[in-house]
Amino acid sequence: MKNKKLDLLKQNWQEAKILILGFAREGQDSFKFLRRLFPDKILAIADQNDKIISSNSRITQKIIKDKNIKLHLGKNYLQSLKEYDIVIKSPGIPPKIINSYFRNGQKITSQTEIFFENCPGIIIGITGTKGKSTTSSLIYNILKEGYKKAHLVGNIGKPVLNLLFSATKNDIYVYELSCHQLYNLKISPHIAVFLNIYPEHLDYYKNFEEYIAAKANITLHQKETDYLIYNTKNEIVNSIAKKSKAKKIPLYNYSQIIKKVGINKNPLIGKFNQLNIAAAIKVGEIFGLKSNLIKKGVETFKPLKHRLEFVGEFNKIKFFNDSLSTIPQSAIAAIESFGKDVETIILGGFDRGIDFKELADAINKSKIKNIVFFPPSGERIWQEIKKKSSKRYKILFTDDMKEAVIFAIENTSPGKICLLSNASPSFGIFKDYKERGNLFKYYLKKYQCKKSNQIF
Repeated sequence: MKNKKLDLLKQNWQEAKILILGFAREGQDSFKFLRRLFPDKILAIADQNDKIISSNSRITQKIIKDKNIKLHLGKNYLQSLKEYDIVIKSPGIPPKIINSYFRNGQKITSQTEIFFENCPGIIIGITGTKGKSTTSSLIYNILKEGYKKAHLVGNIGKPVLNLLFSATKNDIYVYELSCHQLYNLKISPHIAVFLNIYPEHLDYYKNFEEYIAAKANITLHQKETDYLIYNTKNEIVNSIAKKSKAKKIPLYNYSQIIKKVGINKNPLIGKFNQLNIAAAIKVGEIFGLKSNLIKKGVETFKPLKHRLEFVGEFNKIKFFNDSLSTIPQSAIAAIESFGKDVETIILGGFDRGIDFKELADAINKSKIKNIVFFPPSGERIWQEIKKKSSKRYKILFTDDMKEAVIFAIENTSPGKICLLSNASPSFGIFKDYKERGNLFKYYLKKYQCKKSNQIF
């Protein structure tokens, strides 16, 4: 084993009873990690889904053949928690529904915490309500130019635990950190990038303050030798940064940072992406990369899917997929990115109780004429729009993406834009934002097939 820290972890956990709580992507990686560390130890898995071992996946077959596995599945899966000394919690399980099941003296940990405690390399942590995936990918693309041992991990990349076996002090881990991964984290990354905070995940946390507290862990435990790159234009981020012990690198004049490096070809649409680029540049500079390498890393970057993704042109209408827009601020930023060219917008989805007043103002000030609303938040968005203006819109309420696409094609003028930017999560109608965005693209391309002279 290259990583000597794992020897100590193995020694400390040898006699402990260990439970993996939640068996999705991270939970499965935790099982592989623990089984490699403890080939013969009894391990337990708890999950609400009682069908997690009914598939023919490779991990399922391993579990079926493993004689040292205890399963706690189904609606009573939380009843088993008190039996274990160490619980590795998956990020998707809200703390508020499980806290009452724990007993004093238990260690409640996570993949993120285990990785941070046992990683000999350098960790760059990136968080923010919006922009963290793009920024993480940009940082990785830049560092690849100068460091071959850079890895993209966490919320966007691979689950991390099994990387610990080969980790060395020369490895650099670009770690996208969601609020769920940061929750209760008691160690912070060497370099923290803090982009923004807006109301989000209010169905997961007790309140907005608890969400903010989770995000703050990215810098709360940093030392004087660490770095904090942060957005001064976000009031909450700014107030958290003031309490940090790290060396502070404030971001305010984004365009000046970008201009200094000499970037000519910007692959990212939208003024809001200047923050993401500026943050990535500053990380490159901490590592001493020359401007030409940073410039190349930015200019060769391929934008991520479902983030102002250009889908194509149909009947001279341009279609953009911004399905990752799950809060009003991201939809507002998308509208502002295209200005008067946006004529049709698709809004709504799962309702987390977020305020849509600012979004309504932005729509009423725009040149938007046609709006599709997905339930249930679509109804609330429409009510806010009506409160603020007597402007007449052509509207459609639907839970069918095909119907939404037909409406957009029939009502958007040539030369204008149809924008899917929902300002709401996808759950309820769609499995996730990827399915929502992919269905948008699917139905557009299906219509393209009927019109062979149209090219996507």
